[in-house]
Amino acid sequence: MAHPQFAAELLQRADQQGPITIGLAGAGQMGTDIVVQVALMPGMRIGAISEVRPQAAIDAALLAGHDLSDIVQAGNAAAIDRAIEAGKIAVTEDLHALAAAGRIDVIIDATGNPNIGTLFALEVMKNGKHIVMLNVEADITIGRFLKEEARKAGVVYTGAAGDEPACTLEIIGFAKSLGFNIIAAGKGKNNPLKIDALPADYEKEAAERNMNARMLVEFVDGSKTAIEMVAIANATGLVPDVPGMHGPTATLEELASVLCPREDGGVLHRKGVVDYSIGKGVAPGVFCIIETRHPRVLERMIDLKVGKGPYFTIFRPYHLTSLEVPLSAARAVVYKRADMEPLDHPVAEAVAVAKSELALGQSLGMIGENDYRGFAMTWEDARARGALPLGLAERAKVVKPVKAGDFLTYENCVPDDSMVITQIRRRLDQSDGRFVTNAA
Repeated sequence: MAHPQFAAELLQRADQQGPITIGLAGAGQMGTDIVVQVALMPGMRIGAISEVRPQAAIDAALLAGHDLSDIVQAGNAAAIDRAIEAGKIAVTEDLHALAAAGRIDVIIDATGNPNIGTLFALEVMKNGKHIVMLNVEADITIGRFLKEEARKAGVVYTGAAGDEPACTLEIIGFAKSLGFNIIAAGKGKNNPLKIDALPADYEKEAAERNMNARMLVEFVDGSKTAIEMVAIANATGLVPDVPGMHGPTATLEELASVLCPREDGGVLHRKGVVDYSIGKGVAPGVFCIIETRHPRVLERMIDLKVGKGPYFTIFRPYHLTSLEVPLSAARAVVYKRADMEPLDHPVAEAVAVAKSELALGQSLGMIGENDYRGFAMTWEDARARGALPLGLAERAKVVKPVKAGDFLTYENCVPDDSMVITQIRRRLDQSDGRFVTNAA
């Protein structure tokens, strides 16, 4: 959470060194939000936007209140720097130019593609810049590698504020700093769960919500929830209690009595888990279930109407998605600190489960399409099953027929080895001593 003095610090820094200059990759829905929000924030500015459709970047800058005369097309890093020095916003189609531009302090990746995001993040870090990743799919697949590359480069690699994982980490950190025992943490699921959802059935709703149908289905079929809960797990050490998590219909009032150990009337086999609820009043918020047994603390918490105890729900009723993201960029520059980064070794995995029958020789589509959905489980469990990480499923080839509902594994699917994310993940798995069939 931003310190009350943070806005003043940003203004003071701007007076002394000029505003924090952000480079943005991608001007889709989230990228556009970021351009608009940064224009409203003290001591910060967008210096350049990289976008394969330059008009989308120009439209975002105009929407944020910039004049057309202040938006310039730039073909290389030097042109981007000249534009920033002149107080203008550079628009480029070249991600490499954005990564290399010297006048940019920090870059936000809003491209939304795990493989492109990985390549781009590595280049940004090699150029000595901090990177804020909205790309949770890349983070859950090879985040610890990216964190280590950032350490070597002396820069910050961070997840993005405003997304549920970072918002959940904020309240976990608050609870931990008070010495509370963390029982469970997670989010309210925003869309009804329908594990067999297909984009063709969601075109109308997606259009009404100004979204892409594939992206909407990634939320509906549970993939995004699995991805986000695994990101929290791998940043904290909390784990999915059971494969797929419990996902109870607990309301906000019921959360602390449901996501607690079975011996106390809840559903959990252990303490220290990630989970989600589809119950009323939880979405769009994030929560942390804590425990205290000290009579004095119990008395105070009950008196303050936090709950009945010994388990209590710490709750943040909102997450402002892309609108909060610039705060991560600012903190990376000012404090050299990540809002969210993975542990050195993962504890959970988002794997791929077939949504439909997959035929021999089939090449798989993207997350949120017709072929598979994301599913969360512990790292050990995924490893024992030879399960294919969700971030490697796109463009994987089916080498043995797969039934709907079955796991995609290294035995029935071969990930696309031309993708750098596949190559990095294989090296990570080999360094863990994991033998991966078909991937060598």
